[in-house]
Amino acid sequence: MIHRMASQKHLGVAILAIALTALLIVTACAPTPTGPLKKKAVEIGCLIGLTGPAGGPSSYVFHPIQDYLDYFNEEGRIPGVALELVWADTGTVEPREISAYQRFVARGIPIIVSVVDSEKFRPWTERDEIPMISLAQTEGIMYPPCWIYSIYPTWAESYAVWCKWIMQNWKEERAPRVVVIGPDTVTGPHAIEPARSYVESLGIEMMPSEFVVGYAPLDTSVELLRMSARGADYVYILPIWTVSAIIMKDADRLGLVGKMNFGGMENTQSTRMLKQVGPATEGYTAPRVGPWFDETEIPGMKLLQDLRKKYGRPFDFSGDDSNGFVAIAVACEAVKEAIEEVGYENLDGRAAKMALDSIKDFDFYGIKQITYTPEDHRGWNRARIYQVQDGEVVPVSDWLEAPMTIPEG
Repeated sequence: MIHRMASQKHLGVAILAIALTALLIVTACAPTPTGPLKKKAVEIGCLIGLTGPAGGPSSYVFHPIQDYLDYFNEEGRIPGVALELVWADTGTVEPREISAYQRFVARGIPIIVSVVDSEKFRPWTERDEIPMISLAQTEGIMYPPCWIYSIYPTWAESYAVWCKWIMQNWKEERAPRVVVIGPDTVTGPHAIEPARSYVESLGIEMMPSEFVVGYAPLDTSVELLRMSARGADYVYILPIWTVSAIIMKDADRLGLVGKMNFGGMENTQSTRMLKQVGPATEGYTAPRVGPWFDETEIPGMKLLQDLRKKYGRPFDFSGDDSNGFVAIAVACEAVKEAIEEVGYENLDGRAAKMALDSIKDFDFYGIKQITYTPEDHRGWNRARIYQVQDGEVVPVSDWLEAPMTIPEG
């Protein structure tokens, strides 16, 4: 199902309109007033799995997307034009993702924000001339650059930053042993394989990956005990907190917390995981590509929290909120620039892509600066290591540059 969301009109405006209508009926001889000009509309598509195995974590990204679009319209950033979000809950099911994409194309939507696996859309976006901003980052959509863009490094490149930080802090003479664990999906251990040669060049021993069943595995004891028996020093969990929470609970029960160091993809280090697992999360690390939610000294993070309170959408942070915030902001900026360049009547996907290509040093309220080049559609090439200390998530490194893990051939 396709859903359409526009900024709501204030109640007072509606009441005033009703009163004026009644007045005109009573005083038919009065001149007919000229009503407010109706704003032109531009639709932005959003593919997101709000139900299904990744439904909970996806909602954290979706609410800031809605909030910023409301804010953008209220600020009147594009005179005479209102942006509307047309979104589809795909249930994290591929046929539904494809069907929703096709409906977006049929509607003539000029730009799409994707919070689902986007690699399959690569040839279609080029064919249909619709740019996509993806929050599901794989090498297959970044290299070589195409009609798909992002706002941070790939999952493999963020993992490489995490490994770089490990080597900076490793004290023993032998190589640290690292193992990756997650579901057998595109967002699981397969996602970091492109970084293997780079990571091994740092001096790290990458052990065989471990796979669990689905996004909410029932028990991971066998995998954890096997990793421990092999002498793993570090465990990297993918892709979301529903996986990391179960693994960390099992590791705590088995007495493995402290014997191995645990960390994972950004979305595994969420407030929900911290609440569910408790003290066993102490020391848990993640390479984050944006600030943690309570860093309100950063103007963009304060704005994110202020808008969440203002619009009243669920106020449960995962730390991944800023990614949705920045992604929709880039989409809005592209539409704005495209309209200024070609005019509202000529706005289409090609114009939106030209606008994306022109974005340089787009500073989104201090959260990150987005730049696109013909060679690099990541937008932002840095990650920072955050660690759980005394129950709080705090930065423990500078912003580290992520390598480009371009597939060979």
